[in-house]
Amino acid sequence: MKQGGKTCPVLLIKLGLVTLEKINHVLHQSESFSLRNELCESRFHAKLVSMRSRDNGCIFLDFSDMTTADTPTTPDATKSDTPFMRVIKTYVLRAGRMGPGQTRAFEQFGPKFLVPYAPERLDVAAAFGRSAPLILEIGFGMGDATAKIAHTRPDDNFLCCEVHAPGVGALLKRCGEESIGNIRIVQHDAVEVMDHMLGENSLDGVHIFFPDPWHKSRHHKRRLIQSAFVNRLAKHIKPGGYLHLATDWEPYAEQMMQVVSAESLLKNTATDPSGFAEKPAYRPLTKFENRGLKLGHGVWDLVFTKV
Repeated sequence: MKQGGKTCPVLLIKLGLVTLEKINHVLHQSESFSLRNELCESRFHAKLVSMRSRDNGCIFLDFSDMTTADTPTTPDATKSDTPFMRVIKTYVLRAGRMGPGQTRAFEQFGPKFLVPYAPERLDVAAAFGRSAPLILEIGFGMGDATAKIAHTRPDDNFLCCEVHAPGVGALLKRCGEESIGNIRIVQHDAVEVMDHMLGENSLDGVHIFFPDPWHKSRHHKRRLIQSAFVNRLAKHIKPGGYLHLATDWEPYAEQMMQVVSAESLLKNTATDPSGFAEKPAYRPLTKFENRGLKLGHGVWDLVFTKV
């Protein structure tokens, strides 16, 4: 097919599971536009999607046989008229490549610091080799702040959930090279880790620092801090335990405050009339946070305890 004097690459394929992010990544990285049926979860339903490649070619993708990992399924789910319903997830998978150091870290340090996900109760003392207060960190990015906090609080155990492989590799590298013995990593969704591996009233604290703010109004439904998720967190925290959130996006901070304040199992520890807490000494400044503060940007911390 010709278009504007150029060959127009046309691709008509049927995929079972696919993400828009993955398609965009492939279209921008691949000259051949070849896609294999290895793509992960779907965030949309479509019969036919038309896209433009960077050389103005049209790419047609047929999703007529599509299913979605976000839909709770039964043996007849794909044939029924049951409405599409989302379940809570703590992440959105993004494209990323691991460097050689991160890849080696999986091989060299993974056996010690990685805890495989399993739908059964985790023996926390056995996993860490000791009994100590347990802090769950959700979404640690590249792990810089996590490593520093673990150094600062050597008497606590930190179970850290992250699905982004380069970030997991980076933290594994630090754990191995810096001998950080009080960190264990689960490369899996934190909701399933809490529900299946930890159970209720099992956590002394939860850290969620700088989750994706999803700036656009139509994307606010994707924000992690929502009422149902906060209630789930609260049930997993022990009485007297705490929830610590931090964000550098003021509208998200305001939503966080509204959502967490409405949770009856949690009580705000802040004394400031705004409801926001002073940054606890154990939370380090990240390089991006430091840069933002120099530019006059704000950072908001919320610290609530389980009643």
